[in-house]
Amino acid sequence: MSGFLDNCHWPRCECIELGDRRNLIVAIASGVLFFSGWWIMIDAAALYPDGGQFNHAYQTPGVVLTVAFFMINSVSNGQIRGDAYTTGCIGQTGARVWLFLGFLLAFGALIAASWILFGFYVVEYVQPDWPGIAVFLQNALIFFSAFLFKFGRTEDLWG
Repeated sequence: MSGFLDNCHWPRCECIELGDRRNLIVAIASGVLFFSGWWIMIDAAALYPDGGQFNHAYQTPGVVLTVAFFMINSVSNGQIRGDAYTTGCIGQTGARVWLFLGFLLAFGALIAASWILFGFYVVEYVQPDWPGIAVFLQNALIFFSAFLFKFGRTEDLWG
């Protein structure tokens, strides 16, 4: 099952050929998404400092997703394939388990943010609804930032 899409190729578009700048552009775009997510949450926390309108425990999925961001991107594709990491305590299997746990945390945090938005701010109709939207937007932006940084760059990030 591994590599079943290796022979599928998208048509090449010369107008967006990034070449050597691909890693730079992906890192900047990922950083902007990550920054925007946290900026939205800081804005909501600053606008509603009391616990009545915005329970500050709702910031937990953003923190969990930030940890998942670092877990997902701390493992290279070479370590997953077994090309780059052959020695050490746990090797390729440990790298795969670490990546899987990072994905679990990321999807769990995004689901928790959706639950906070719809369970507390939409169904119960708590006003104002901006804190619920901010929680979801923060987690969605960090989620897309993590996946853009993981799958959008080439293997050699700084080369």
